Amino acid sequence: MGLLDLLVAASMPVIQILLITALGLVLALDRFAILGEDARKHLNNIVFYICNPSLISSNLSKTITYESMKRLWFMPLNIFITFIVGSILAWIVNQITRPPKHLRGLVIGCCAAGNMGNMLLIIVPAVCKEKGSPFGAPDICHTYGMGYASLSMAVCAVFLWSYVYNIVRISSSKSPEEVEEVNNSSISKSVRESSIAALGVSTEPLLQRHDLALSEHQSEQLALPSNRFDDKSQVPLWTKSRQYMGVLSKKMNLKKLLAPSTCGAIAGFVVGLIPQIRNSIIGDAAPLHVIQDTALILGDGAVPLLTLIMGGNLLKGLRVTVVPKSILAGIIVVKYIAMPVIGIGVVKGASWLGLVHDDPLYKFMLLLHFALPPAMNIATITQLFGAGESECSVIMLWSYALASAALTLWTAFFMWLVS
Repeated sequence: MGLLDLLVAASMPVIQILLITALGLVLALDRFAILGEDARKHLNNIVFYICNPSLISSNLSKTITYESMKRLWFMPLNIFITFIVGSILAWIVNQITRPPKHLRGLVIGCCAAGNMGNMLLIIVPAVCKEKGSPFGAPDICHTYGMGYASLSMAVCAVFLWSYVYNIVRISSSKSPEEVEEVNNSSISKSVRESSIAALGVSTEPLLQRHDLALSEHQSEQLALPSNRFDDKSQVPLWTKSRQYMGVLSKKMNLKKLLAPSTCGAIAGFVVGLIPQIRNSIIGDAAPLHVIQDTALILGDGAVPLLTLIMGGNLLKGLRVTVVPKSILAGIIVVKYIAMPVIGIGVVKGASWLGLVHDDPLYKFMLLLHFALPPAMNIATITQLFGAGESECSVIMLWSYALASAALTLWTAFFMWLVS
């Protein structure tokens, strides 16, 4: 497979994304006003609640089985390592560039989560069908490659919507608007206190410190007799456990942790791993295969709709948003230089330890996880919380503009490495 063929294969998915982004940018112009701000928010909700869960559950249920879990167990671990390494490198970028607080979660998300969806689904078949490919027969390569890509997309979605989603949510909780509201409330509080002082109203406590200590001492004396029965009236263990779990669930905010895409991934695992459900839904001969077909149709709309939304947000970003060059440079260095180099060490080490079976296509997929541009669903997350969506569009534009050259070079090197 020549360098020109590699260039074409690696550039096709990137060019498709850039073309759809340009279309979304045009539709958001005031001259057309088709993809305005309200339209993008409604469209984003459709992608978030319907298209993304359908895409993840349909692909995961087709791919995941007990046999594939035994054979591909290192792939979820490899994706988890990409998130950990990307988060550590993003923390370094945040320490160096000092972005605003509501953008720190965006930087972490862009560095940690790669586009393991449509990029892999387009790159792998293109690489398999080329002559001189080191991955064997094209039909066998395509079958296994699509399985690897589907599993990668599903596992990445679980980490994306359980980790990056909450990181961006926490980071965007103190956006500039909220900070301004806090400042306004503090100003109004100081004005109110000054007005109280002007009216001569006393703000001292009704009880002096000595009297307050005396009353506390008396209350302790009154409460002493009840301590005699504390040993006899202990709270049952199951009641304490229930109370602890209730407090823990409130602190973790499980409703926000279980995003629709995470629920879709859970549904995909259930359908794929339970033979009775799998045989009734998956396959053309399954009696309920219409459910799977419907999920596939809904899921196919996730990527183009999401890219259109990103293009519409880009218009606002180009008008009023200036992303610091240091942040852009940091994300690009992390995604296209540091991560691939670290990925080579991880996969080589896992192969040397015997954790990865000797399959060139499988190793190629593991290496490719570390060289992908930021995940498109980060734009959906920022749109949901209304913090950093314009900056996210600018970051995505530059990341994908440079992805064609970076992906081509790393794809060629990875293919040479595993051949």
